[in-house]
Amino acid sequence: MSSNIDLVVFGARGDLAKRKLLPALYQLDKAGLLAESTRIAAIAREAIDSVAFIQQTSDLLKANATTGDWDEKVWTRFSRRLHYIKIDFSQKKEFASLREWIVDKRTMIYYLATPPSLFGPISKHLHDADCVASTSRIVLEKPIGHDLQSSEQVNGSVGAYFTERNIYRIDHYLGKETVQNLLALRFANRMINSQWDNSCIDHVQITAAETVGIEGRWS
Repeated sequence: MSSNIDLVVFGARGDLAKRKLLPALYQLDKAGLLAESTRIAAIAREAIDSVAFIQQTSDLLKANATTGDWDEKVWTRFSRRLHYIKIDFSQKKEFASLREWIVDKRTMIYYLATPPSLFGPISKHLHDADCVASTSRIVLEKPIGHDLQSSEQVNGSVGAYFTERNIYRIDHYLGKETVQNLLALRFANRMINSQWDNSCIDHVQITAAETVGIEGRWS
């Protein structure tokens, strides 16, 4: 990673950040892929301080670490990168505290691990608080809307403040590609194509299995 990049994670106390983002960032640091100067700002609504957030992150990573995966020296280095900033995403004035944390001339990456309904408001508040520069980048997690109209609305609300080349859209599940591969297999193979139809197949069952329940992700 470039030496002048800082990362800001919105929704840092949510399920995605806890299960995916923070463990992945720790592993990047362990692999030597984070520059020494890279900082990470964790943004959420809960009224806790950085000390409490860092301790909770330590407990989380330790609880999910496989045998031999935890490295105290790496954690010490990684924990020094972490800063917690309390922001209510709907309150424009609270983004001033993030502006105080930002160092000019460093590239900011904003990772929105939030519901898509917040993508536009967060982008606007970042812009209004002077947190968006020409080099700033924003990462959007799926789903980006629930149909074409809502998707266009979400993308338009973000695109008003970030150029298209600086917007990154992520779908971290591969179910779509799996289905596409099945379709290609069927129609590219004459033998399979003649058998995979309603006269030969009684029903199709698709199971998406997880080891955890809905928990706090109901919204």
